[in-house]
Amino acid sequence: MEPIRVIPEKCTGCKLCVKACSYDAITMVEKKAVIDLEKCTICGACVDACKKFEAIVIYRQTFEGQDISKHAGICVYAEHHRGKLAPVVLEVIGAAKQLKKDLGENLSSILLGNGVRPLAEELISYGVNEVWMIDSPEIGDYSEDIQAELVSEILMEKKPAIFLGGGTVIGRSLLPTVAAKILSGLTADCTELSIEEIDGRKILKQTRPAFGGNIMATILCKNHRPQMATVRHKVMDEAEKVGEDHQGKIVEFNHISIPEPYIKVLDFVEDVTEKISLEDADIIVSGGRGLQDPKNFALIEKFAEQIGAAVGASRAAVDAGWIPYSHQVGQTGKTVKPTVYIACGISGAIQHLAGMKSSDIIIAINKDPQAPIFDVAHYGIVGDLFEVIPEITRQLDGEG
Repeated sequence: MEPIRVIPEKCTGCKLCVKACSYDAITMVEKKAVIDLEKCTICGACVDACKKFEAIVIYRQTFEGQDISKHAGICVYAEHHRGKLAPVVLEVIGAAKQLKKDLGENLSSILLGNGVRPLAEELISYGVNEVWMIDSPEIGDYSEDIQAELVSEILMEKKPAIFLGGGTVIGRSLLPTVAAKILSGLTADCTELSIEEIDGRKILKQTRPAFGGNIMATILCKNHRPQMATVRHKVMDEAEKVGEDHQGKIVEFNHISIPEPYIKVLDFVEDVTEKISLEDADIIVSGGRGLQDPKNFALIEKFAEQIGAAVGASRAAVDAGWIPYSHQVGQTGKTVKPTVYIACGISGAIQHLAGMKSSDIIIAINKDPQAPIFDVAHYGIVGDLFEVIPEITRQLDGEG
């Protein structure tokens, strides 16, 4: 059935709908409205304009709320690469353990892959009560299509009330797919998670930046389970290991068949330009449009190498093609939390600040004294970076 249609018997040819449509999706044919579905966005403006005649109808598919009383507990997706848990997993577990205090329910984790049993033991050492595991050579690190099916089946069988993952490249792709399969909601890139009792039920409050970080939106999923969210890297505190008296268990899901893959991973190519991982770096030197030319990133790279730092960049520099996306810091890039963050020629757009403002010490170098970056910087140098950075490197070399 078409999502929107005109009822010819009710259409009077008044053209009110044509005037109301901002997308030029409605034309008059033989004095009757006709909707071009390729242009129509189902915004509903034409329906409002036609209230008097009720000649335009939108058909929406709706879903009934689930029996959420059958769902309990918190579950974490254990992302891993090349035999190691992704750093964000410990942060998600840390957030889940805080929620567990308010819920008083078990904390579990879904672990899929080949030869992952040691990782299951590691998850238990951080306070996970149960690891729901499928260990098979048919599951690769990046087999997202297979993992989406398996995660969905495990969630529908075990019925946790909350399912959390990291806001990584994998998490941002896998969890939305799972949410669509199990007909639940998902809040991406959360910076805060908490439990609140609403109408006698304990609900997960999921808070994330919206509208470019200008406001913080708190989202609830009242009628569907599990409540799903991804957590931005370097926002939550990592979980600490628990004592040896903690007893967790591994539950194997060998009864679930592994589907045939429709995506084949041919190879994994490491970014050779990223000498130090941004997410794990203690010091980051980032460059922006103030560098004026891509070749000038050599100045940033030399400075970073001299002080043992990772190289970051603003979105503007990445969009200009000066440096690969893997170096981008900000709301649409990586969230970092180093000991020292040095921003060189970066104005400080709110999207960039969202990815680095949690740094312990922020040093800004910019020739514009009114640049927004100085509002968050602990130390600011107003000057030409092409003069300031070489002088700093000379001082570090003992030439000053």
